[in-house]
Amino acid sequence: QVQLQESGPGLVKPSQTLSLTCTVSGGSITTAYYAWSWIRQPPGKGLEWMGVIAYDGNTYYSPSLKTRTSISRDTSKNQFSLQLSSVTPDDTAVYYCARQSWIGAESDYWGQGTQVTVSS
Repeated sequence: QVQLQESGPGLVKPSQTLSLTCTVSGGSITTAYYAWSWIRQPPGKGLEWMGVIAYDGNTYYSPSLKTRTSISRDTSKNQFSLQLSSVTPDDTAVYYCARQSWIGAESDYWGQGTQVTVSS
C-alpha cells in the first residue's frame, strides 16, 4: 500500500518561499512510469494542479505557476519536494502530494493534505 505524507511549515510570510516535502512509503519514486504531483486547493475553490516530477526526474509545471515553482526529489529518502517562491495570501491553500500511474493519469494515491497559510 502506497502512502504519501506532506510535511512543512503551516505559516509562511508574504514574499517568502513556501517549502513542502512529501515522504513516500510502500513504493519507490523512481519506479517506471510513476509520476508524483503537487496539487493545492485554496479555500472555497477547486483543486489546482501545480506540477509533477516523473520517475526519471523530469519535471513539468502549470503554466500559471511555472515562474515560481520548483519540484525536486531526494531518492535516498524517497521524498519529493515543492518550493513556491514569492508567495502572497492568494497562495493560502491545502497542499496535497499525489501519485499518478503515468504522466497525465488520474491520481490514485493522495497524501492527507497540509494547510499552508500565507500571512504576516
